[in-house]
Amino acid sequence: MSILSTALIQALFVGFRREFQQALTDTPTHWQQIASEVPSTTKSNTYGWLGQFPKFREWIGARVLKDIAAHGYSIVNKDWETSVGVKRTDIEDDQVGVYSPLFQEMGRAAKSQPDELVFPLLKVGHTTLCFDGQNYFDTDHPVYPNVDGTGVAATVANCDIDLVGRPNNPIWYLLDTTRAIKPVLFQNRKSPVLTSMTKLDDEGVFMNNEFRFGVDSRNNVGFSFWQLAYASNQPLTAANYAAARAAMMAFKADGNRPLGITPNLLVVPPPLEGAARKILVKDENGGNEWTGTATPLATPWLA
Repeated sequence: MSILSTALIQALFVGFRREFQQALTDTPTHWQQIASEVPSTTKSNTYGWLGQFPKFREWIGARVLKDIAAHGYSIVNKDWETSVGVKRTDIEDDQVGVYSPLFQEMGRAAKSQPDELVFPLLKVGHTTLCFDGQNYFDTDHPVYPNVDGTGVAATVANCDIDLVGRPNNPIWYLLDTTRAIKPVLFQNRKSPVLTSMTKLDDEGVFMNNEFRFGVDSRNNVGFSFWQLAYASNQPLTAANYAAARAAMMAFKADGNRPLGITPNLLVVPPPLEGAARKILVKDENGGNEWTGTATPLATPWLA
């Protein structure tokens, strides 16, 4: 039987934190492939610059200062937490080893939490607004004839989703992640921190006979430029992949300026992994014209 002391509890916390930190370090993630991390120092961030890609023009005469309309697209940070209790009697009986996997899992959960936010955001992109007031994946994004966002807008589609005619088809996503900003924004206010309530006279110990440990963070996700992504629930074939690719490469900004979009990442749910690899990786019957044009990424977070 262990004699409980402040020094013993602190030593246990050091051990638990080591297990947590090791899992936090070792857990692989994929969200960085499709999302840009944006630091946040307040309750929310407003992305007024969304809606305009910088573009060079020949410098003749004075500079042309563009009156770029500010979009009121804001991402409000959310609070997240996970907590566990360690029984005082388990510490007294030298049974704390059974908690090591739990703290390792807390570390894994903390590391993968951005994955759990970023990829599911793609799944609701056809019902979630972006900076131009349209759903991120939509058929009528406005593109204006003048660079300052004036004139009669044409409408552009960055999706081919038919939930009525193809209700059971999984959705796949073609992305351009080569830019300084990626299609999704991961807004990070506070990275995961492991804290504890481990004083011997803590209320939790007195009332419930347990020491309490928790991890908390503050963050949220949102969309950047819709021109960087295309979604479809057409069957994932070479022909449909080619059509989506061609549509993206034809995207233009306000002022009819080509954007130079070059899709390079095909994100699919697990059932489409084979189809994605067949188009982009597997050299079937001596050749595949789309091999190497993008990297397939199958993720369980789209399941």
